[in-house]
Amino acid sequence: MKKIEAIIRKSRFEDVKQALLAADIEWFSYYDVRGIGKMRQGRIYRGVAYDTSSIERTLVSLVVREKNVERAIQAILGAAQTGEIGDGRIFVIPVADAVRIRTGERGDIALYNAEQEQ
Repeated sequence: MKKIEAIIRKSRFEDVKQALLAADIEWFSYYDVRGIGKMRQGRIYRGVAYDTSSIERTLVSLVVREKNVERAIQAILGAAQTGEIGDGRIFVIPVADAVRIRTGERGDIALYNAEQEQ
């Protein structure tokens, strides 16, 4: 199992969500986050320009079976990539175990129902 965390532009979140659903990745979490990066966003408030070093992004987090890792990465890449600086990053992290609280099932089966075999 792997945990995939993708930091993407907020404006691309709906596209990424649809791409993940189309790739049969139906469970994930997302958060609004702020960070520091190479890209600088200027803001104008009441006619005064402000340079902010804080960048608003969306963090998409999901845990998938080994066989679904590349499919999930390609879905995120295809939907989030604009080719401009500030598109974001994808991190792939090993997951040692997963436990379904309701049934106590452990491992891959805790991620999906057995009859749903993906």
